[in-house]
Amino acid sequence: MATVSLHRPDKHTVVRSFAGHLDAAPDAVFLGLVRRFGHLNGGDEGRSLVDEASQTVIVQGDWWYRGEYRVRAEGRGTLLEFEIVNVAPTAHWAGPIAGRTVIRSAPAEFQALLTDLDAEASA
Repeated sequence: MATVSLHRPDKHTVVRSFAGHLDAAPDAVFLGLVRRFGHLNGGDEGRSLVDEASQTVIVQGDWWYRGEYRVRAEGRGTLLEFEIVNVAPTAHWAGPIAGRTVIRSAPAEFQALLTDLDAEASA
């Protein structure tokens, strides 16, 4: 598997996008994401990328999946953005079909992530 890049490959399609507001500070939200997904960073397959400058965490999954989390300051809190991106280089059309379970469960999982990050930051 190729190393995860901050930039999307030329052939990509955003499959789903989510955004949610948290009352927590952006740095606290970003650290929560790094705790969850950053452990993948040193793995044998290089399946994640943590970019502190842009407060972005990217997780590369199977042959088609790329999850992008972006932390943005919003008022006194944080806007967390999440996008599921189909990055299949071949059989691009098959990515959403292969990932239908991931795509279907994404709204509930994103909501649970927001709840968990908010609770962590408040503790």
